[in-house]
Amino acid sequence: MASVLKDFRDFVGKGNAVDLAVGLIVGSAIGAILKSFVDELIIPLTGLISKVDFSNTYFVLKGNVPDGTPLAEARKAAGVVALGYGQFITVAINTLILAFAVFLVVRAVNSMKAKMAAEEQAAAPAAATPADVQLLTEIRDLLKKS
Repeated sequence: MASVLKDFRDFVGKGNAVDLAVGLIVGSAIGAILKSFVDELIIPLTGLISKVDFSNTYFVLKGNVPDGTPLAEARKAAGVVALGYGQFITVAINTLILAFAVFLVVRAVNSMKAKMAAEEQAAAPAAATPADVQLLTEIRDLLKKS
């Protein structure tokens, strides 16, 4: 048991746990922002294109339910067993949209990083010619003249 505690203390002491915690917190925050972006902006825009709502799409396995009954009410009816696959489809579509939004963000960040690296490289001063190379170049030029 002492060995486990020592290993844990070493793990926390190296900063791995802190890095992991910071990454988790930042990832959660970014996840919340992206989820809001998708739920509040992307999904309504896709709703303009397609009026399809899968959330109340289900298949009745046992019992009878009148057509058009929402899934929540169908599941409350006595003796009814309903397979609600529509919500799964909705979540799958939302996940694809979220993944695409994350891809676009990562792509934009990578593009900015590449642009900043190129600017830094262009702004870096040229390496000064060493004194011995400069002296040899001058000697060569003098020999060419004579």
